[in-house]
Amino acid sequence: MQNNHKFHALINGELVSGTQQMPVINPSNEEFLTYCPQATPEDVERAIGAARKAWPAWRDAPMEQRRQTLHAIADCIEENAEELQRWITLEQGKPLAGAAVETSQAPAILRYFAEMDLSPRTLQDDERQRAELHRRPLGVVAAIVPWNFPLVMACYKLGPALIAGNTCLIKPSPTTPLATLRLGEMIADLVPPGVVNILPDGGDVGPLLTGHGGINKVSFTGSTATGRAVMRSAADSLQRLTLELGGNDAAIVLDDVDVDAVAPQLFALAFVNSGQVCMSIKRLYIQSGIYDRMCDALAEQARDAKLGEGLDPETQYGPVQNRQQFEAVQKLLEQAPQHGRVIAGGNTYGPGYFVEPTLIRDIEEGNPLVDEEIFGPVRSLLRFDDIDEAIARANNSPYGLGGSVWTQDLTLGKQIACRLESGSAWVNQHFAMAPHIPFGGHKQSGIGVEFAEAGLHEYTAIQSVVIAK
Repeated sequence: MQNNHKFHALINGELVSGTQQMPVINPSNEEFLTYCPQATPEDVERAIGAARKAWPAWRDAPMEQRRQTLHAIADCIEENAEELQRWITLEQGKPLAGAAVETSQAPAILRYFAEMDLSPRTLQDDERQRAELHRRPLGVVAAIVPWNFPLVMACYKLGPALIAGNTCLIKPSPTTPLATLRLGEMIADLVPPGVVNILPDGGDVGPLLTGHGGINKVSFTGSTATGRAVMRSAADSLQRLTLELGGNDAAIVLDDVDVDAVAPQLFALAFVNSGQVCMSIKRLYIQSGIYDRMCDALAEQARDAKLGEGLDPETQYGPVQNRQQFEAVQKLLEQAPQHGRVIAGGNTYGPGYFVEPTLIRDIEEGNPLVDEEIFGPVRSLLRFDDIDEAIARANNSPYGLGGSVWTQDLTLGKQIACRLESGSAWVNQHFAMAPHIPFGGHKQSGIGVEFAEAGLHEYTAIQSVVIAK
């Protein structure tokens, strides 16, 4: 694979080089990586028009055809996994091992949705009438994908959209378009023209999709602030929305845990993808009896962490993905000594957008380091005495994406988990996602769910068919 590969958008089954190009930067060294097309408003209209034209035939296609198409896309990812992993690492910064997770999860998700059932349900069948509940496709779906997991997130929107009978327009992040564009090039002949369209942009295509009369649903993953803007934009046309937004997940760690065994797990789940995960642990509430020992154990994990360029097999943690996010994390680090004690990390360096895994102890709520979502490798360690107090503090947040409890008492752990105001609650694990388990956010962490039957239903409309006898 060469970095001088010429990338194309996918519009109506055609690979389009575009009239405008934009640079993509490698976050590990801040160097120019390559150019890719930058979609224009005319490209957007053409893609939406193609998706609308293709929809009736795809809507009416036999379910088996849709299944075969998803399996073919999954096969394509598996057959080209090594190349896709390299593009993910070069554009996103994560180590190859993390990119390999994406290229293994993406086809598994597509295959899961390919085998899901949307057969009508019988609600009534007697001498008077027969009533059936049908799940009908919505039309054209706009899938707006963030930069932290570019390939797998595109696929977990694409899978339910296509199997339900919708056509799709995927918009990757401006800073991580390459793996998704390369997938589009690979599958151009596998799907009917217009059924899947992939449009890269410089940050201006999203607003053209949200609220557009030709788009029936928007599936958006990103920040809460942008999610609000998407919701406002969609109001005029009453587009269906799935919004997976920010999170400030808390982990409540009770003093009965084995510190040496649990600390590596907590550290890994807090700093996965260099802390750039909406559902990673961001606030650690640690019971007083083990607070000092746990802080020391986590600090040791941070000091041993290997940062570097993602293609280096020794690298465990890559850079923050883009300069804007890097600068936001830097500003928060400058505030850290005012609110707590930095016991590991705290430094940034380059070239590249590198931030050391940073831990801050003796810190409390009431400052941005605790109260706001930090999308980078900076985590707060908070002390608590009483379990009810810890639950109240964990819930005292506008976010409600995920949360976890760590204890040897599984009965107590489940009781605490059920009291967390979050869409997902785990015991002795965190960020444990699977295609058959729905996930979504409470409060300002989102609307709707992804995955499982509930996630598939987000891409459909209910139709009641009632037949008099």
